[in-house]
Amino acid sequence: MERYNGQLLGEGTRRFLERQQRMLIGGEWVDAASGETLPVIDPACGEKFTEVPAGGTADIDRAVAAARRAFESGDWAKMRPVDRERLLLKFADLVEANAQELAEIESLDNGKPVTMARHVDVALVIDFLRYMAGWATKIEGSTMDVSVPIIRDREFFGFTRREPVGVVGAIIPWNFPLLMAAWKVAPALATGCTMVLKPAEETPLSALRFAELALEAGYPAGVLNVVTGLGHTAGAALASHKGIEKVAFTGSTEIGKLVGKAALDNMTRVSLELGGKSPVIVLDDADVSQAAAGAAQAIFFNQGQVCTAGSRLFVHKSRFEQVVEGLAGIASSMKIGAGIDPTTQIGPLVSATQQKRVLGYIESGFAEGARAATGGAAGEGAGYFVKPTVLVDTTDDMKVVREEIFGPVVVAMPYDDLDEVARRANDTPYGLAASIWSNDLARVHRLIPKIQAGTVWVNCHNILDNAMPFGGFKQSGIGREMGRAVLDLYTESKSVIMAL
Repeated sequence: MERYNGQLLGEGTRRFLERQQRMLIGGEWVDAASGETLPVIDPACGEKFTEVPAGGTADIDRAVAAARRAFESGDWAKMRPVDRERLLLKFADLVEANAQELAEIESLDNGKPVTMARHVDVALVIDFLRYMAGWATKIEGSTMDVSVPIIRDREFFGFTRREPVGVVGAIIPWNFPLLMAAWKVAPALATGCTMVLKPAEETPLSALRFAELALEAGYPAGVLNVVTGLGHTAGAALASHKGIEKVAFTGSTEIGKLVGKAALDNMTRVSLELGGKSPVIVLDDADVSQAAAGAAQAIFFNQGQVCTAGSRLFVHKSRFEQVVEGLAGIASSMKIGAGIDPTTQIGPLVSATQQKRVLGYIESGFAEGARAATGGAAGEGAGYFVKPTVLVDTTDDMKVVREEIFGPVVVAMPYDDLDEVARRANDTPYGLAASIWSNDLARVHRLIPKIQAGTVWVNCHNILDNAMPFGGFKQSGIGREMGRAVLDLYTESKSVIMAL
């Protein structure tokens, strides 16, 4: 064990941090072709603690070529579904055996509380790998009695096949680095695809350790490749690469549109999981303390750096003051500190850039007339901290209400009736998620169809299950992850008609 930032680290984490980090291409650990590197910064103190290769176009080319070889020939191309299932199960076992190390790496790299990383991020990864392992042997087509009406004197047989789409390019964000890697890697491996994974430049480390465990599980060379680098170089090169059949992206709507346009030029299949400005709707019959605690979890989980963060709080006017008071009390009592400290409840934001962005939004709210019921400023220390913030006296046209902040900032607003709150909840270009807090199930059921969102939670928020499809309406994305629906993103449907 060794101390880092005043906290004890496990031996596995220490060994990982001590060695030189390299990218995985074709089963080999390599430096960037340019020889250049990127610093990895601890957001709790703003200091560099390691570095990774600064991969670029040449490295993406190498990785795509390796993935192509693995897809078209060798052990992976001939592997049966049951063997893909067993490999994913072994992969999950290795992640579970190294769970604390992965959580510590994630906490140091991203800033999130290590306890949350262990019991949320890593736990979800383990379960998702095992869930997708089960689908490897259940990918199926269908048979049909075809009519072929223009040829009456012949008999025909028709069936469909589901086949792996091919080489997948995956670009993931920095808010849940390990979980987002698993959301892309697991369905690709279950369906028989190969992959080039580009993690966010701010948080590359857990993807590299994840890839080490994949090799240890027995995946053939080139099946999973990881290229670290900047988004506008390595990421752009991957999104626009002519050698991939599909690009999977999770991140901001702004960058997602660029990725989609680059993929369209090559007619590359694309799935996009993008931003959100999710409403939390509290009805007048809701339990005030439960609603306040739920609203706090909805926005302050992972420092608000969540695409489904409940950043717009609509409370019926008869309960507004009570819920806001309860929420502000929870926010002001949360312990802020380094993520690696197991007692921390709110860690730093991922980078100085993100901290500046979030504080800029808060200042814009103040300039437009908003008031902070609590928070509204940076936290103490050299790290990238922002105090949990509850803004009131906000209106629907304010920048803090209209745009995704991606930090621990919620705007709270009263409303009069269900029709009004549904209209205001939908008054956004996003449609990723929403939550409704009420015990009046009749009104809840009437409200759910009116909300334009891919997920609606009732008396909870940010709850995921592997069997439930996840994705958004409007500018929150294209396609669904998790559940049976994710198989459609990584397979092609082939129709076969056979004359007998």
